[in-house]
Amino acid sequence: MGVLGSPATLIMGVLNVTPDSFSDGGRFEATDAAISHAHRLVAKGADIVDVGGESTRPGAERVAPAEELERVLPVIRALSQEGVVVSVDTMRSTTAQACVAAGASIINDVSGGLADPDMAAVVAAADVDYVAMHWRAHSTTMDSRDRYDDVVREVRDELSARVDALTSAGVRDERIILDPGLGFSKVADSNWPLLANMTEWSGGRRVLIGASRKRFLGAVVTRPGMDAGDPARRDHATTAVTALAAQAGAWAVRVHDARASSDAVRVVSAWQNALDTTR
Repeated sequence: MGVLGSPATLIMGVLNVTPDSFSDGGRFEATDAAISHAHRLVAKGADIVDVGGESTRPGAERVAPAEELERVLPVIRALSQEGVVVSVDTMRSTTAQACVAAGASIINDVSGGLADPDMAAVVAAADVDYVAMHWRAHSTTMDSRDRYDDVVREVRDELSARVDALTSAGVRDERIILDPGLGFSKVADSNWPLLANMTEWSGGRRVLIGASRKRFLGAVVTRPGMDAGDPARRDHATTAVTALAAQAGAWAVRVHDARASSDAVRVVSAWQNALDTTR
């Protein structure tokens, strides 16, 4: 189901090598701690480890390019040498280029190439998979850009424009993976139509869903007396999204809790297999 028909949705484990990410900032900032956590993610079912050195939480300021690279490069190099499939979460072409040289096989760009005009050329030359996320603004102002008349149509059209720009720059169409940008310029209700209508905006391309621990899940599951600001309390809701995304054919889900999402994908696969054999 990972590519609307391929065997199963992949698990992309989140590895934030940052001091300020919204869920686990500071926990894996040191290289040794980051590598150890990557090992835990893989042991719990992650197929890909997504390494990021710049927080994109709401309100986050940008980090200097040299600092971002210093955070992620040794981690990516070490994991790649061990045979771990690694993606680099970056908006910068220079960081992407260096990390691909160090062994990263996927570039995960939350700006879809809009933050750095050189990104498309780097992706084309590297010929690696590229996640183009729907994006309207940097973290400091993105919440103010949550203005849609028809969120599914507008995200579809804006992602289609990014695909056109990427392919025009030489990126092979089959390398492009689309991400609707849940939580990015989408504070709460704007996220749900995108999850419920994946085929409407994906154009048949592979889809990455990154809902893990995000605010819009907290808005749904918060109960009286519950700490709505604790991202870890949104893990069960994240697992529910994983199951639904897998059923809908998502290529991968980007999550913090790899084991729960891996289990959810396995259950969906078993269920689907049973349906297929009894039809």
